[in-house]
Amino acid sequence: MERQFARPRLVVSRCLEFDACRYDGSRIPSELVAALRPRADLIPVCPEVEIGLGIPRETVRIVRGADGDRLVQPATGRDVTEEMRRFATEFLDRLPPIDGFLLKGGSPTSGPGGVRVYPSPGKSAPVARSAGFFAREVLRRYPDLPVEDELRLGNARIRDAFLAAVFSLSAFREVESGGDPEELVRFHTNHKLYLGACHRGRTREMGRLVAGRAGLPPGEVFTRYRVMLRAALSRAPRHTANVDVLLHALGHFRGRVSDEERAHCLRLIERYRAGQAYLAEPRDLLRSWTIRFHDPVLIDQTFFAPYPPELALLPGEATGRGRDLWQHRNETESSD
Repeated sequence: MERQFARPRLVVSRCLEFDACRYDGSRIPSELVAALRPRADLIPVCPEVEIGLGIPRETVRIVRGADGDRLVQPATGRDVTEEMRRFATEFLDRLPPIDGFLLKGGSPTSGPGGVRVYPSPGKSAPVARSAGFFAREVLRRYPDLPVEDELRLGNARIRDAFLAAVFSLSAFREVESGGDPEELVRFHTNHKLYLGACHRGRTREMGRLVAGRAGLPPGEVFTRYRVMLRAALSRAPRHTANVDVLLHALGHFRGRVSDEERAHCLRLIERYRAGQAYLAEPRDLLRSWTIRFHDPVLIDQTFFAPYPPELALLPGEATGRGRDLWQHRNETESSD
């Protein structure tokens, strides 16, 4: 049975796929944002445009001085620090419950990390790296939510962890809004393997909370669970923990699959352990066996389908679509 996914609610930098609003008047194509649009509720934002810097505009940079960091437009000498802080506060105050942020990497306003910090507005080498001004307020208010930039999401492991987290959070938000304790039990049961890969100890605490919920008002149970869930998801699943989950799942098929099939799955797991394969390879194989045998323990585990499959990152040029891969060979053969 195909998993039905809740719709994550994400704040996204407006220059990513939405509008031509970068400093040079360009738009950045993003296949991930394009793929998310039918699957998520996206809230686009461009802090620099929102404070009136216009399109196109002179660039801004973070300048570190004796009185701290300032956001400055070197070409005009304009200091927009207070305008940006005010906008960030007002924008985030207005947000509905949110599941994560996908921001522009390297931006002096939106970059979540690694943004250049300079000693002066003039020509100079950077002296540090930090988060952009808008992103700083995001990180301060939402320290336990997924916050990433589009550059880092080009890494398959980071992308996998980000998407799994935001789809899990959106599913919980949906359960919490319904307020049914039995749905919380079902949510925790279905997420047990995935959450255990993120943080085994905290997952056990969450299980005890759900099991002993009769002693607390339902609203208090949901509130405590939400705090623990966010804390668990704030750490991406460890490589070794994923291997443990894969091996645990493989044990469910003892006597069901052939020795050759089991050996093939073990080879895939070892390839993943050695960094020679994506997690999706052994995970998808085990998912296919779960469907084939309709295993009652594994069939609804989100570990095997953490987010819609069309959002997964393919290796570069993996499909070869749009290219004549054999053109060079054919030309060589025809010249003989």
